[in-house]
Parts: sequence; structure tokens; C-alpha cells
Amino acid sequence: MAVLLIAEDEKDMQNIIVDFMQQGGHSCILANDGVEALSILENNTVDLIILDIMMPRLDGFTVCKFARNICDVPIIFLTAKGEENDKLKGYEYGADDYVTKPFSPKILLAKVNAWLRHATTANSQDILSAGEIMLYPSAHTVIVSGNEVELTHKEYELLHLFLQNKNQVFSREQLLNRIWGFDFEGNTRTVDSHIKTLRQKLGTEGRHIVTLIRSGYKFEVKP
Repeated sequence: MAVLLIAEDEKDMQNIIVDFMQQGGHSCILANDGVEALSILENNTVDLIILDIMMPRLDGFTVCKFARNICDVPIIFLTAKGEENDKLKGYEYGADDYVTKPFSPKILLAKVNAWLRHATTANSQDILSAGEIMLYPSAHTVIVSGNEVELTHKEYELLHLFLQNKNQVFSREQLLNRIWGFDFEGNTRTVDSHIKTLRQKLGTEGRHIVTLIRSGYKFEVKP
């Protein structure tokens, strides 16, 4: 059984979500506004967050930003907004997925279960390394040449994917689907900008991320 934080100020929506999550075998902690959500995160351990954007006191974007400093669990945004800029902003702040109202509660539960499986698999992996890069999945920590490097959630996910699949070529579309999700409505420039920043943060070890013209990227490790 997973513990879910449901941050949603609409009571009817709360009841629908909680009902389906409990039917799926999960326990729910409710927050009626952004401040309450952060307080819960500071005092409780949760496995996943369902986060409404439009909430009193603190909006979902702000909660997501601070939540990433408290815990590393999947975050699914739940909102009536469907604009591309809102989705991009959410992903930049560390969200993992997006569900736009009105939605099917069954689909939301399926997404929750999928992200919980993904998180469990990621946390069970051994240390991943290449050159001077060491990635510790259980601690969500990256060490380069003996120094800890701070990465955004998406940068970390990119590096994690590359280290798990050394020398494998990924197209930009594949990276969008794997890291941002199949329903992400942005474009491949998002991948390019994140790769550029990731390379910079890795310093000289950024050379492992190779650009292949008309193909995409690969994390190159020579035998």
C-alpha cells in the first residue's frame, strides 16, 4: 500500500480521487491548500503527490518547487488548465506527469500505479557510474569527481536513463516520451536545452553525452 498526498481544494474532487485511490489499495493524506501540503510533506513520508495547480495560499507550482527540496517522489499535476506554457512550467519545477480536468479517475489511478512502479524500480537499482560520475538512485544523488552536483529532477532522470543505457542512441522524441511522458505537448527543444545544461553541470564529464546529427543523443563510454 502506498501513501498518497492529495493536494486539492475542491471537496467533490477530493472525494472522487480518494475513493478511487482507496479502491486501488492506497492510503490518502489530504491537503486543502498549498501551505497545508508543504506542512504535511515536512512531517510525513509519502510515496506520491497528486497536486492541483490552482489552490489557495500557495499554488501548485510553488508547492512543487519546494517539495523537490523535501522529497523525491513522483508528482502528478491535476489542473483545469491545459495550456502548453503551464505544462512546461510544471515540468521545469519537477512535476513528472500531468492530468487535465475533466479526467477519468481510472486513468489517474493507472498513472499513479505506473509511477509508483517506476519509483520502486529506480530506488532498487545499484550505484550507476561512468568515468568520474557516480549516481546513487536510492539517495537521488550525483557525484562528479568527488563533488556532489545539484541537478533538476528532469536532468537527473536524463542522466539516470543514459547511465542505464550506455552507448545506446536515443532520438529526441524517445527522450521526450521516456522522461516527460507520452502526453507531453512541448517540442524537442526542451530536450536540447536540458541536455545543454546537464553537460555544463557535469563539467568535463559532460563529454560522454554525444550529439548525433539527425539521430539524437547517446552516453558514450569507450571500452
